Amino acid sequence: MPLVPRLRRRLAFCALGAGALLLPAAVPGADAATPTSGTVTSTSPTATWTAGPFAAPNTTGNAGDPVCATPQMCDDYTLHVSTPAGYGTGHRLSISVSWPNSAADFDLYVLDSAGNVLGTSASSADPELVQVPPDSGTYTVRVVPYAPLGQSITGTAQLTSLPADPQPAAFPAPAYTNDAAPDSLHDSHNAGEPSIGVNPKTGAVMYQSYLSTYRVGFGTQDPAQATWLDKSASAATGCPQGSTESLDPILFTDRQTGRTFESQLLGKAAATCYTDNDGDSWTPTQGSGLNSGVDHQTIGGGPFAPGGPITPLTGYQNAVYYCSQDIADASCAVSQTGGLTFGPAVPMYSLLDCGGLHGHVKVDPSSGTVYVPNKGCGANQAVAVSSDNGVTWAVQKVTGSTPGDSDPSVGIGSNGSVYFGYQGADGHAHVSTSRDHGKTWINGQDVGAQLGVQNIAFPAMVAGDDDRAAFAFLGSTTGGNYQDAANFHGEWHLYISTTIDGGASWKTVDATPTDPVQRGSICTGGTTCGNDRNLLDFMDVTVDGQGRVLVGYADGCTGACASGGAQNFDALATIARQTSGPRLFSAFDPKPDLTVAAPQATRSGKTATLSTVVTNSGAGEARGVTVAFSDGSTALGTTQPITLAPGGSATVSVTATALPRGKQSITVVADPQNVVPESDEGNNRSSATVRT
Repeated sequence: MPLVPRLRRRLAFCALGAGALLLPAAVPGADAATPTSGTVTSTSPTATWTAGPFAAPNTTGNAGDPVCATPQMCDDYTLHVSTPAGYGTGHRLSISVSWPNSAADFDLYVLDSAGNVLGTSASSADPELVQVPPDSGTYTVRVVPYAPLGQSITGTAQLTSLPADPQPAAFPAPAYTNDAAPDSLHDSHNAGEPSIGVNPKTGAVMYQSYLSTYRVGFGTQDPAQATWLDKSASAATGCPQGSTESLDPILFTDRQTGRTFESQLLGKAAATCYTDNDGDSWTPTQGSGLNSGVDHQTIGGGPFAPGGPITPLTGYQNAVYYCSQDIADASCAVSQTGGLTFGPAVPMYSLLDCGGLHGHVKVDPSSGTVYVPNKGCGANQAVAVSSDNGVTWAVQKVTGSTPGDSDPSVGIGSNGSVYFGYQGADGHAHVSTSRDHGKTWINGQDVGAQLGVQNIAFPAMVAGDDDRAAFAFLGSTTGGNYQDAANFHGEWHLYISTTIDGGASWKTVDATPTDPVQRGSICTGGTTCGNDRNLLDFMDVTVDGQGRVLVGYADGCTGACASGGAQNFDALATIARQTSGPRLFSAFDPKPDLTVAAPQATRSGKTATLSTVVTNSGAGEARGVTVAFSDGSTALGTTQPITLAPGGSATVSVTATALPRGKQSITVVADPQNVVPESDEGNNRSSATVRT
């Protein structure tokens, strides 16, 4: 944990009220709603109510469960739900509250008949939205006037249809190995909210958590054993301000230059150093832009926007951005000196635009456009976008999205496609794609649904080729309020979803199928959480120079917990590294290698049957495989196309009615038209003399 406690999310940016809540039914609430109750059914799916005006703020949620001691401190609406069996397969219950002045702030809680919180929306979004399964029962919809400003609220409860998601992508599922830091490394078990980057020039993987920076090496073979070294910035390595104290650790490695930045938040400033030799030595910097924020720092970089008003002042080719959040706005500063110095922090948005916390800054490698994602901008999540090197910013909402509890993430393809991965109001793993710098969004879908994932945390996105991206998240197939430490008993795993067709379809895999990352609740509610905040606030994902996906995460369930024992709330530094399947750079995709055995022949009457065994000895799947038979000068037939998995074999054959009896010299050729890209195109032929 940081030496100085992190600010509570609500205090840092008026962003989040209580995290895990268990509100007893006996706590008095205010039944001032008009009407005081309502019903939704499959044939009458909508109910509305109003309440207020509210004058007195109720900020008790900052210290834990909100207190509702008087009618003015909370408003309760009783909601009856009646739905037929199986209705939840294609529907959900959406409950929202809104108010006219977006500068005001209300929090929303949905309780079951026993007083257990099923869902919360305690950001600064307007409206606040909770989505839960549409199960029959009686619920309490509780609204807490956090900063009411004399506003009244309008509530809506509605049964809505779930959009149909496309079928999972058909390519072979990627596979991953997981490598944990050795216990001998300092802080290896204190690795909450890690960052990860890869130097494309050396292949070194850089992993940052708390005050430690690790350099991780992998061999040239798959799977490869990881080698972990402590390369933390310190006075001994040229960075006196490194590895001393921190509120928010962050690391960024420029995928074009290989420069790695390590930064520790120190209030409205940062202690930042960079390395050009993978941590062997570090160079101190200004740290951050003047008047930067107090929370949630992030560093990113990429090319300067062509023709923009800001250009490099030194030989370092790329811009470097430092962004953070303050009490009433979020800002970003740009460096024209490779991160040595920064200009003044420029506001990206204010509380009137977005109330949620932002994610990590990313830069388009083709245009220099800068993106900072946000989890709550009105009724949607959004990206703050700058096309002039951070001089001006515009908030682009992600249409179809709903606010969530975890910071969203963006990945940007080689030609500017933007992939937005987020946790929605339903707790699920959603992703959308933009081709026009965030102005419009397409292919919105729930990528966890194919494996039954009901709750996620810590979404992290990365892209490679323009049509390829990967979305990593912690997920649980258990539904309900995942922040309820007393009642949530789900098991969490690391999931990674991949697209190779521009986000039209995704293939999701469980990267830790036999080793849970956490058991029970995960709190994302700030420093008032209990010990279930062991993983802190986020994780990270990157891609290496050969297109492999690497996820930096903290393993919260180790030792006996991993084999079914009690949750031990660990935070072990761990990397999941891709070992098979399509990569984010198609040029490095594992390729098949087709070979054929010597042909054989059998005869039945006037018909000769020629056969062979075709084998895929490569690392990639082979589709559309055909085999041609000939007697040297005459084609005798070609088999129907088949698919061969890596290491797979199949016996294929053709019939040759015109082949005379006697000895024949037969040649077989796999993939005669060269439609299957192979690692070795010179071993597809075999010949033998057979008796027909």
